[in-house]
Amino acid sequence: MSEVLDNLLYSEEHEWAQQGEGRVVRVGITDHAQHLLGDIVFVEFPEIGAAIAAGESVGSIESVKTVSELYSPVSGTVTRVNDALEASPELINEQPYSGGWIFELEITGGFAEATSGLLDAAAYRELVGE
Repeated sequence: MSEVLDNLLYSEEHEWAQQGEGRVVRVGITDHAQHLLGDIVFVEFPEIGAAIAAGESVGSIESVKTVSELYSPVSGTVTRVNDALEASPELINEQPYSGGWIFELEITGGFAEATSGLLDAAAYRELVGE
């Protein structure tokens, strides 16, 4: 069974969003998604400073099995990427909700408004059949 954290919000494309300080939202892929992908070997990040829309493809994740698109669960401007993943992309497999986060962005409005289209933990568990 995959781990689903109650304090995060989730997209139907298997990304998670976590409220940071101020208007910052941290994004990664779920434990369920990393299990499906297998051993992750490369991450293509969104460009820092890029304005992105919720649901937009912003990069990719390459595993030994496949390449998967990375989507943004919320709209905003990319402010930071997890540079540690360049040397150690396997952090996504090992720590999908902590050390394996992928990027952060700054939203223009409030967190509740920006994440209104996302699933809570119970709804995500139902989506993935857990």
